[in-house]
Amino acid sequence: MANLQSMSEVAAPPTLRCVTARALLLGDRIDTGGLERADLVSTSPLAFPAGQSGFVVLYRFGVAVLFGLTPLEEDEIVAKVGARVAGAAEQSDDETLVLEISPESDDRSLANGRLAVKDTSGERLLVIADALAKSVALARDERRVNAVFDTIEPFAAELAGKGRPPSGRRAMLELIGQTLLVQHRVSGRVAVEDKPDVLWDRPDLERLYARLEDEYELEARGQTLKAKIEVIGETARALTEIIDVDRSVRLEATIIVLILAEIVLTLVQMFVQRAH
Repeated sequence: MANLQSMSEVAAPPTLRCVTARALLLGDRIDTGGLERADLVSTSPLAFPAGQSGFVVLYRFGVAVLFGLTPLEEDEIVAKVGARVAGAAEQSDDETLVLEISPESDDRSLANGRLAVKDTSGERLLVIADALAKSVALARDERRVNAVFDTIEPFAAELAGKGRPPSGRRAMLELIGQTLLVQHRVSGRVAVEDKPDVLWDRPDLERLYARLEDEYELEARGQTLKAKIEVIGETARALTEIIDVDRSVRLEATIIVLILAEIVLTLVQMFVQRAH
């Protein structure tokens, strides 16, 4: 792919026995424009060496994945990127994975929860970063969707029990706003089903990505989230229809009252004229 530089041009992080990978949710979006540098490994996502022996991958959907950085180096990167974060995360989400470098073996998950990898080449780290970033972003979106479901449930229970919506048009409008906001924030932001671009150049890393995708249940979580978003969309439409029907009923009732008032006024005028 065009956005990947030749790894012979850019020094990859040195081979280490163990490397800790951390995916951090920083906010809704990271503006990566203008961060280009000579030692970029990838432009989409933005990836570059950092610290003494680390590696950083930044995703526009608000996640930074850090490899092999010390706590001070992590803080420095987060502080620098923080100015470019829109919608800073209210709750800190992170995903940590320890990589054991094992040049003589295949990439595989270990019984101790770690991941054995052949090396720490830029392409391999990009594959790992993609899975970690999606997992963290999904956790944020799952939390947002579940919060809306918690709000919808009492409304639906009252509607089912009484056969009419709760009183308070303002509360209904606020609920519609919440559902639409979550639907907008979540839909299309993280393309869980899309594989990282690096696999076009390194098809040999397909098995590694498939293993990580299964480990973090990315496909299943993505499908569940999609189904919930569809329910939220249907709920928003149903609430809108309820408000429209309620408004129509009120309008019809108002018209009937006005007609009756006009009839009564006419009868009174006729009665007064006959009395004179």
